[in-house]
Amino acid sequence: MHSIRIDRTKRLAHEPGLGHNRFHPDIAPIVEIGEGVEVALETRDALDGQLGPGTTVADFPSLDVGAVHPLTGPVFVKGAAPGDILEIEFTDIIAQPVAFSAIMPGLGFLRDVMTEPFLVHWQIRDGWATSAEIPGVRIPGGPFMGVSGVAPSAEKLAEWTAREQRVIDKGGLAFPPDAAGAVPTGACGLAGLRTLPPRENGGNFDVKQLTKGSKLFLPVFKEGGLFSTGDGHFAQGDGEVCVTAVEMGATAVVRFKVHKVSPTGAGSSHRYFREPAILSIRATRHPSVFSASSACRSIERARSRPRT
Repeated sequence: MHSIRIDRTKRLAHEPGLGHNRFHPDIAPIVEIGEGVEVALETRDALDGQLGPGTTVADFPSLDVGAVHPLTGPVFVKGAAPGDILEIEFTDIIAQPVAFSAIMPGLGFLRDVMTEPFLVHWQIRDGWATSAEIPGVRIPGGPFMGVSGVAPSAEKLAEWTAREQRVIDKGGLAFPPDAAGAVPTGACGLAGLRTLPPRENGGNFDVKQLTKGSKLFLPVFKEGGLFSTGDGHFAQGDGEVCVTAVEMGATAVVRFKVHKVSPTGAGSSHRYFREPAILSIRATRHPSVFSASSACRSIERARSRPRT
């Protein structure tokens, strides 16, 4: 098994050759893997270690928000070509021993109710998360990766950037390219897509069913697919209503399979992109399947509506 190891005592900016926090077609792969070969990807937490043990809500104002979602990758998958479907199987997701959850004023679904900052530091042991800040409570684990995606093509980069700018112009919520905190720097940082929304290439799904044994199917836009992952969660409800889950560093062990799609669109894997439902997920006790394209179309339609 191949392994990509990182130093979690360092920020991603100090190990830029091992990851990124923007999606861009020109980010070079860090490893090349064949189909069926497992690779273990060590990842940082969603805030790049900025809310480690010992931090408090007093540290919130100094957070580098442009550095969120440090991803490990990209992984070049041999044989994956534009137009193919890349199958990613999560064979294991291993939690780090510490994690955090935070409520930040002004963010989240309940921001009008939860108006005070709050920070929880979790200890993870024997499949449970416990915290001195919430005595008498323990959270059962269901580790998964919040962000998983492949690289966009240059054409999709331009198309999605323009689409999100239209959302902003109509008064909707979107995050335009921003070089502040970006890894890598340079052109990729200036024009790279932010990781916060999910898109057709994957991204910030936060689908809690994508646990060990699950499979994710993504369309390939660049040679090799260029897969990356990060934003590990030890546990989460149905969505991050307060913007964070039980946020942890993790090691994601994955293997890949390339599904070829014929020029007529009759390939064996095309069915994953014709299902009318946003998600296609079986019972959580069994391996799950998640397809990106229909989900993103529904999400982007919703985001494009003017806010009232």
